[in-house]
Amino acid sequence: MSSVNIRKRDRLRFLLDYVVIFLGCMLYAVSIAFFTSPNNIAPGGIIGISTMINYLFDFIPLGTTTFVLNIPVFIIGFIFIGWKFLGRSLYATVISSVLIDIMDTLINNGIFSPYTGDGMLVSIFGGLLCGAGLALVFYSGGSTGGTDIISRVMHEKMPHISQGNLILGIDVCVIAISIFVYGNIENALYAIICIFVNSKVIDTALYGMSRNNGKLLFVVTSKYDEVTNAILSKIDRGVTLLRAEGGYRRDNKRVLLCAVRPHQVHHANLIVHDIDPDAFIIITTANTIKGRGFYGYDEAPNPAVHGGVSESLPVETD
Repeated sequence: MSSVNIRKRDRLRFLLDYVVIFLGCMLYAVSIAFFTSPNNIAPGGIIGISTMINYLFDFIPLGTTTFVLNIPVFIIGFIFIGWKFLGRSLYATVISSVLIDIMDTLINNGIFSPYTGDGMLVSIFGGLLCGAGLALVFYSGGSTGGTDIISRVMHEKMPHISQGNLILGIDVCVIAISIFVYGNIENALYAIICIFVNSKVIDTALYGMSRNNGKLLFVVTSKYDEVTNAILSKIDRGVTLLRAEGGYRRDNKRVLLCAVRPHQVHHANLIVHDIDPDAFIIITTANTIKGRGFYGYDEAPNPAVHGGVSESLPVETD
């Protein structure tokens, strides 16, 4: 493939990712502006804190509050994670904050009306829309800031605690505070339902119906050291190096074997392509994967414990 075609494909891929993130932010904003916020449901995280601030001081825009609260979070993330991961997350945070304020303005001007009916329906549909929107954002390599970044930084310092448990802990604290802000426990219970539905939608969209399935990547590349180090550091998955022999030239090769979650395939592809555009990649579905980082273990494995890079017996490949 020529360098011109590669650049065109890169631009198209880049544009598509940001379009998907925008669509995800729109669903997320609809969930907040039309369902949870008007019904005084604080669905955890920074958006939950912003919802409570907006309830106490209704002259402060909800989306703007969310963005302002995310500024110190992004600064901390920049220091500990780096700007590459934060680029798309910053875009998603800005877009979602702007869309929330736009939708709030349309609601306040009577152009649209939020749903303020049954609390159970609010929690379920708010969680569905929020989960679907966040799944699109996550799949394209971004996040809406807040607890996603905080939990990632905390996980770097406390690798024995999974990111999921860290996010859960933060959400529990926010929900507990909402009991005192709103003066009743009912809103907190609805928030728990909303978060539960939200997490289930994200899990189903990103992992599939089964949480112990995944994807297997076989990568044939001459730059196996660079690719291996990038996968270990950027998506925190173990890599096995297979000793291989080319069937045509009979030359010695290395094949990288890596098991990832379905939502990490896109990111892994980007990593390999950026390092070696000529790499040969085979992606196949694994119905069951058991081990660290998958079924029965924390989501994010520690390469030092997982074994990082391991050697395997020779296999035949072309």
